[in-house]
Amino acid sequence: MSLLVITALPLAAMVVSWLPLGNRVAPTATLVASMLVLAQAVRVGAAVLEHGDLVAIAGWVETDAFGALILLLVAWVSLLAALYSIGYLGAGSHVPDAHRLRFYYVHLNLFIFALLVVPMLSEPAFAWIGIEFTALFSVLLVAYENTHEALEAAWKYIALMFMGAAIALLGFLILFWAQQTAGGGVFTWNGLRATDGMPPALIAAAFVFVLVGFGTKVGFVPLHTWLPDAHSQAPAPVCALLSGVKTTVALYCILRLVPLLSPVNAQVWLQVTGLLSVGVAAFLLLQVRDYKRMFAFSTVEHMGIIFTAVGLGVAARPAALMQMVFHSLTKSFCFFAAGAVLLAFGTREIAGVRGVLRRSPIAGVALLFGALAIGGAPPMAVFLSEFSIFRSGLAAHLYGATALLAMGIVVAFFGIMRHVNRMVYGTDPPETGDLPSGARQTLPLTCRLTLLLGAIPVLVLGVWLPSPLYALVRYAAQTFAP
Repeated sequence: MSLLVITALPLAAMVVSWLPLGNRVAPTATLVASMLVLAQAVRVGAAVLEHGDLVAIAGWVETDAFGALILLLVAWVSLLAALYSIGYLGAGSHVPDAHRLRFYYVHLNLFIFALLVVPMLSEPAFAWIGIEFTALFSVLLVAYENTHEALEAAWKYIALMFMGAAIALLGFLILFWAQQTAGGGVFTWNGLRATDGMPPALIAAAFVFVLVGFGTKVGFVPLHTWLPDAHSQAPAPVCALLSGVKTTVALYCILRLVPLLSPVNAQVWLQVTGLLSVGVAAFLLLQVRDYKRMFAFSTVEHMGIIFTAVGLGVAARPAALMQMVFHSLTKSFCFFAAGAVLLAFGTREIAGVRGVLRRSPIAGVALLFGALAIGGAPPMAVFLSEFSIFRSGLAAHLYGATALLAMGIVVAFFGIMRHVNRMVYGTDPPETGDLPSGARQTLPLTCRLTLLLGAIPVLVLGVWLPSPLYALVRYAAQTFAP
């Protein structure tokens, strides 16, 4: 029942947001619905730990530990995005009229609905539909600012998304063919794992098509070109959802197919794809000029880290899932911090942002904290997962892949800190945007509260991992078993 309630809540908030009931109704309805969704997601996680897979409609709507973990991430980031949107849309140049406000919240709730649905769908074909809904419902949010750059980013985003959709669909059709050839049963994630004798050539072909198709949505190199454009133009709370959980949800669907591959094939595909993304993104971070694009390239890097970690063997897979969790929590915080800097300076250009600590101390502290956290500095959460990945890689005697991964992470860390140090500690630049140089800026209350709430798990999980969360991660890692 909790799974069906979760799907109904954002749809109810969407209907309320669509009605012309006043400017405060849509934000309040979205925030309340997101709080209830998080409460239900926690119940789902607890139920999975206690009773195993949770089934609402057998063969259609059900979830296991892996799905429950993704559901928790989506619910948490959605709540923060709903809270942040209240102040963000009412500040600076972002103040919308009543129609645009309803437009924003209608599509935000639809986007959240699609993100929540994917980890609850047990049939790959329906998960594919859910992934496409995430693109369809988010594209208008990418173009929300209605500038030339935002519209161009939205067209590029949707074109690549739908091209990837067609390729991924072909992969799932081949996968269905492989299962039917082996005389398999129901076409679900668990049904595929339970089917013996599927032709290896068909499985490999299906995985490659799904990897390429959904790789466009994850942002793997060289399919990542839409990601920095979309994440630099969308409103900050939408960027937090796009980078924090949309890429994770697409990656979740790819990882569902890993148990079907032979260990050798899995190691090759995962390590090559992951290390390519880490290496390219790390060097792109050195020359980026837009701080929102900087965090977008960091997402490409972290998706590569997760993929590489899964390819390092069974021992590294719990660490890979921890990296997935910590990336979602940390990267969403980074975009909230970037939104605070944008409110304070009115520009996305790194060269136009100096002395953030002096103009907006909260934005400056948040930006520095987010950069250190996503770069993997101790004692942040990402450091814990990356250290566990390195240890697992060395224990598996995969020295070359582990060394390349470590080099990419180090380069990315210095690339991010090189830009952020100038922004936080540099002297004030000439006047930027509509804001006079040196003017002290105060962030809206809900933005400050979001930054505080978002920072807590990023810091706490680096030094203390609650046993239920650790158990859920370990349980979820078992879904990678052949």
